[in-house]
Amino acid sequence: MRENLQHLIFQIIRDLADKEEVECYVVGGYVRDCLMKRPFKNDVDLVVIGSGIDFACKLGEILHTKVSVYKSFGTAMLVHDGINLEFVGARKESYRSNSRKPIVEDGTLEDDQNRRDFTINAMAYCLNTARFGELVDPFGGVEDIQNRIIRTPLDPDITFSDDPLRMMRAIRFATQLNFKIDVKAVQAIAENAERIKIISKERVIDELNKIVMAAKPSVGFRYLFDTELLKIIFPAMYNLHGVDIIDGRGHKDNFYHTLEVLDNVAANSDNLWLRWAAIMHDIAKPATKRYDKRIGWTFHGHEDRGARMVPKLFAELKLPLNDKMKFVQKLVQLHLRPIVLAQDIVTDSAVRRLLYEAGDDIDALMLLCHADVTTKNEYKKKKYRNNFELVEQKLKDVEERDKIRNWQPPVSGADIMALFEIEPSPLVGTIKNAVREAILEGEIMNVRQEALSFILKKGEELGLKPKTKTIL
Repeated sequence: MRENLQHLIFQIIRDLADKEEVECYVVGGYVRDCLMKRPFKNDVDLVVIGSGIDFACKLGEILHTKVSVYKSFGTAMLVHDGINLEFVGARKESYRSNSRKPIVEDGTLEDDQNRRDFTINAMAYCLNTARFGELVDPFGGVEDIQNRIIRTPLDPDITFSDDPLRMMRAIRFATQLNFKIDVKAVQAIAENAERIKIISKERVIDELNKIVMAAKPSVGFRYLFDTELLKIIFPAMYNLHGVDIIDGRGHKDNFYHTLEVLDNVAANSDNLWLRWAAIMHDIAKPATKRYDKRIGWTFHGHEDRGARMVPKLFAELKLPLNDKMKFVQKLVQLHLRPIVLAQDIVTDSAVRRLLYEAGDDIDALMLLCHADVTTKNEYKKKKYRNNFELVEQKLKDVEERDKIRNWQPPVSGADIMALFEIEPSPLVGTIKNAVREAILEGEIMNVRQEALSFILKKGEELGLKPKTKTIL
């Protein structure tokens, strides 16, 4: 395994460990990723049999590098040649039922490996000269990598009860690595799901976002659903599941449809917030579901209701309540519009309105709408996609001609007040709205001169007379 320790920093650490007569090991993710031949992420965790802080401080002196010490955690960190090195003393841990914060004592390497979350993260490379590069793998992590399985070193029931965040981490690793979770571990997650409530929502959403950003996020969401963790951390998504049948007529399962849409988006974009738009695009369907004897199941207005739900859901999940939330809200609100256009004769007016409302997010919206086509009927799928291509071409043509994306009115409220010598009033807003509607409907071009001419006519209808022609 020496080829995985070629970087000069490992040789410097080796020499220091020999000099101080302490054992030092590389542990965790670095070892796992080396064995899986995954890209190096510049983070290396090291365990010292003794004081990790003292060892890191001595290494910092050799490297002339600042060392950040976290005494309450018993860790120290430094950066060398772009590599983040975190040192900790070997320790054993015990837990109380109401907290994931352990009681920590000094321990051996065996104790330290026992406390690791999964077998694939419990392997270590020795850095001392006599055993340099030797792999210490007490729980069969190498075999679990080969079998693509997530297992805990000790009893999974104890592992997840002690630190419930590990349940989210198990699902996250399975999703990121495309592994299966050991059957006993899945059962233990289901049995301990309620304990996730002692974990801060910030820590939970951090793990959930990593699942969302995986190549195939549905893998993780299926585990979250099956273990009922999803019911606790994101009930609105859990409630999408299920099919009602009346008079022999059912509807698609909106939970599994959402997972398909999410995977479709993930295959084409690494934008976290576009993926969240996929998760939430049908979030209001349970609230808007109705049965009509003539046409069957309907979800009228679910896009409007869903858009109104987004801020509250973001707040509950501890997601940012800023432009990211507004982006998701906009896409949820508009996600049916291109589909409606694709079904009907596409008018310039409808395209202008969509461009006006979507602005620079039109490309993201169209990607979401493509992803939303999950029908297994190949004829329908082909028809939708062909129609979407027509809509996209129309969007491009209208934008090039009319410049509606992120539209700013060619005439301002100040222009209107100057033209008619009137004070700020609702009348000014009425005229501005009329200009916007005229441009969107194609009655006038999106240019200043045509807008001014329109304003003169509109003012006359409203009993206004121009007092000046200087702005013409």
